[in-house]
Amino acid sequence: MKSNKRSSFIVVFIFLTLSVLLAACSSQGSNASTNPKEENELEKVNYAAFDGLNGMAVRFGAEKGFFEDEGIDVEFVVTKDEVASLTSGDVDFADANTTRIVVGGGKGAPIKIVGSMFRTKGPFYLIAKSDIKSVEDLKGKNVGVGIAGSGMDVYTRTILAKHGLTEDDVHLINNGTYQQAYATLETGQVDATLIHEPFVTLGETTGVAHLLAQGWKYLPEFHTGVLASNDKFIKEKPETLKKVLKAYLRSQEYAKANQDEYIDYVVKHVDIEPEVLKSALDREEILWENDLNIDVDRIEKSQDLQYELGFQEEKYDIKSLVNDKFIPKK
Repeated sequence: MKSNKRSSFIVVFIFLTLSVLLAACSSQGSNASTNPKEENELEKVNYAAFDGLNGMAVRFGAEKGFFEDEGIDVEFVVTKDEVASLTSGDVDFADANTTRIVVGGGKGAPIKIVGSMFRTKGPFYLIAKSDIKSVEDLKGKNVGVGIAGSGMDVYTRTILAKHGLTEDDVHLINNGTYQQAYATLETGQVDATLIHEPFVTLGETTGVAHLLAQGWKYLPEFHTGVLASNDKFIKEKPETLKKVLKAYLRSQEYAKANQDEYIDYVVKHVDIEPEVLKSALDREEILWENDLNIDVDRIEKSQDLQYELGFQEEKYDIKSLVNDKFIPKK
């Protein structure tokens, strides 16, 4: 009799134990299916995005959650030298001047062009003080080239040449970009400068400056913006790179298609009036292509011009510096 009671107790105990285990497994399975992100940690990616409007849409996209949707924990970092930061591994992915990556990679840096930026035509403008009415009036004047030896310098010299001026006719000054360049015009350190938006529209609105020339109309095929990564990241994390590029493209497309929302975001982070920003974006709508495909021929032609101007000591094999396997399909 005692044996029967003991057997009954054991059966009940086993049944209750199994019930608890099954309930726990069921609960875990339910949580995993409804909250997949809790199960998979986001992957950290250090991204050196451009300053100013050139890098603002991708930050907007990160705030919208587009990188997180791809499983990426993106951290935006500031660097003065994308080539050095990519080479050291401090940066995994970067916005970059095309010529800088070509020269750096050509000289042996372990980096590759993995995509084109949302725009590849130079978003550069030559603006001047109000008393200068034409490019020809710049003879004998101080002209800011942005960064000496860069694409900005190429555009400046080309614009001047098309109007009959050489570097001997003006004083070319390395005056930086964005706010720094605009400040040199405001303070009279330069009489004209090559610059990005929104400073063209800001100059027109305040009366500080007016537009003399739009850069891309003088060099429509010169390639100015690429997305770059280092060989280590490409080799070890190819799927992650695909996801970063996908989130980048989604960010750019959303910002362009939802301009009012994008403007609201920008004015919270940049000291600029919404009306000025809207005018600047309208002017550049034609340049906002959102095509990440890499045009090797254009980059080779851009390199030819760099070489002719003496900004490159030699020409490099562009195809060896390009890896387009990770660009998302539209």
